[in-house]
Amino acid sequence: MRFTKNLKKFVWFGALPLAIFFVVLVVPFSQGIFLTFTDWNGFDYGKFVGFDNYVKSFQDDTFWSTLAFTGTFVVVSLVLINVVAFALALIVTTKLRSANIFRTFFFIPNLIGGVVLGVIWQFIFNSALPSISYMYEWPIFQDSWLNETDTAFWALIIVTVWQQSGYMMIIYITGLISIEPDVLEAARIDGASALRTMFSVKIPLMAQAFTISLFLTLRGGFMAYDVNLALTGGGPYRSTELISMHIFQDAFRLGNFDTGQSKAVIMFILVAVAAMVQVSVSKRMEVQR
Repeated sequence: MRFTKNLKKFVWFGALPLAIFFVVLVVPFSQGIFLTFTDWNGFDYGKFVGFDNYVKSFQDDTFWSTLAFTGTFVVVSLVLINVVAFALALIVTTKLRSANIFRTFFFIPNLIGGVVLGVIWQFIFNSALPSISYMYEWPIFQDSWLNETDTAFWALIIVTVWQQSGYMMIIYITGLISIEPDVLEAARIDGASALRTMFSVKIPLMAQAFTISLFLTLRGGFMAYDVNLALTGGGPYRSTELISMHIFQDAFRLGNFDTGQSKAVIMFILVAVAAMVQVSVSKRMEVQR
């Protein structure tokens, strides 16, 4: 009787979400993996080709260069986003009268769509900053950062950090306010400085917030596409082409749907492995509270 009652509850509350998850995610994902072993042309396939698509993907020099660039982008953006977000969280959790205003101001960039954000910053780098530089004779911004391979990378980093720091700030704020005041008071009584309190008390006790933020930043870095498309378009000379854009270009611009799909599966495996390693390492550093 109890089993039947629990089964009815599951059917009412769990079966529908699981069915949607299966239809929307599991089925397309499984079909995508299946198509990597065929000569799929975007509409249908004629024969099985085994691992040929994966071999072609690994033999593509552009794929490796793009993957290396994406790895660099992920590492740099991950560090800067979380450092900036944590710093902002420390600022807005102090006793400031306008703390709520600052929280809103820092979070707003995350509400702007990636394409719109890219267009806005493209205008800033191509027109606004060069005009101001010529006016005040600042050589650093006189040439558009989007036209040079080295500076275009940092332009992409700046926009990404500006967009995502506000969201990660909210997670760090939650971690900071969850620390018991008694613990901070004990550290103050023991004579710990503000810097020592932050590194020896606050950061260890909010390790869960770092685990979540690092995971979201890692995933977002590998999946970045809209800002990359609107800001640099992968240029100049494909030097800022991230892996998501490379896969899209390979499949939908060059018509290589088979290798494009196999590269997408490879990217999924890399992201999954990197995320599991990051979460595993972060979990070990968490303090049991």
